Amino acid sequence: MLTRMRELLVPAAQRRTLEELTAELDLRSGDRPSNYSAYWTMLVLSAVIAAAGVISDSTATVIGAMIIAPLATPIMGMALGLVKRHRTGAGWFVLGGAAAVVAVGLVASLAVPRSYDLLSNSQISGRTSPGLADLIAAMATGLAGAVALARRNVAAVLPGVAIAISLEPPLVVAGVCLGDGAPGLALGALVLFLSNVLALVLAGTFIFAALGYLGAKAEPTRIRTALVLSAVALVVIVPLGVSTAANYLFAAWRTQVKHAATAWLAATPGAIVTNVQTRSKTFHISVRTPNGLPPVPDLLSRLHGIIPDGSPVVVDTTQGRTINAGTVKP
Repeated sequence: MLTRMRELLVPAAQRRTLEELTAELDLRSGDRPSNYSAYWTMLVLSAVIAAAGVISDSTATVIGAMIIAPLATPIMGMALGLVKRHRTGAGWFVLGGAAAVVAVGLVASLAVPRSYDLLSNSQISGRTSPGLADLIAAMATGLAGAVALARRNVAAVLPGVAIAISLEPPLVVAGVCLGDGAPGLALGALVLFLSNVLALVLAGTFIFAALGYLGAKAEPTRIRTALVLSAVALVVIVPLGVSTAANYLFAAWRTQVKHAATAWLAATPGAIVTNVQTRSKTFHISVRTPNGLPPVPDLLSRLHGIIPDGSPVVVDTTQGRTINAGTVKP
């Protein structure tokens, strides 16, 4: 069974040797000074480009930065080291790289005005509330990256780009949010980064072990392996499960708020609700109306019992007016 899976994933004729894979993923092998300078130079430059893409809300720029981002190497190096039961120092490269990218994002936040709504930026809002879908994507990316690294006839650059996209942008977002005084959003981005790292390492470890890249001392007991994998699963799944539940809860609230706001506008000809968003704990209701709006207190009374008491509500009109409706009271 295991032999058939190996042949399916990576045929023997295309499989890299352990020495080849180690040379690819262990930054301490070969010419260390050259490996170190290349890693840190490309990391900082890719972080600067990614920060520019995040601040300008440019997906193309962020993806362009990931083409040169080197974070995939130590991440997969950690997975190979776990399989070989050999210390590669990859963890320090990941930690140091993460700190450097967050620092770049922190400096880049100086270009963001304090009045700027971070959650109006899709590059930021999409990375501050991670869910289980992000975990699944990271696992699939890790599997693809490990298989590509193990095969001679598959270029590892594209899986490397996919891995970098799941790692560097969240770190840049964390730095930008910290610099802009939004530690809660920064924490969400850091949770996304951590969950992605663990998922990638777990996926890479599974593939490398299945392909037989085992060191001479790789004889872990089943109990120890089960405990390690269980701990990793708990660290990853628990916070993402909570975040996913919160995302579904807010989505349900947004739907109910839209229905309540539509009923509030029913007596105003031509008025419709175009969108409902949640930014932090504030509900933003976007409306299009040719005339005035009904009394705002009526909206708050309709929202009572639908969303939590004390939730701020803001109404944005197509005329550019922003009306602070107040908070839902008991």
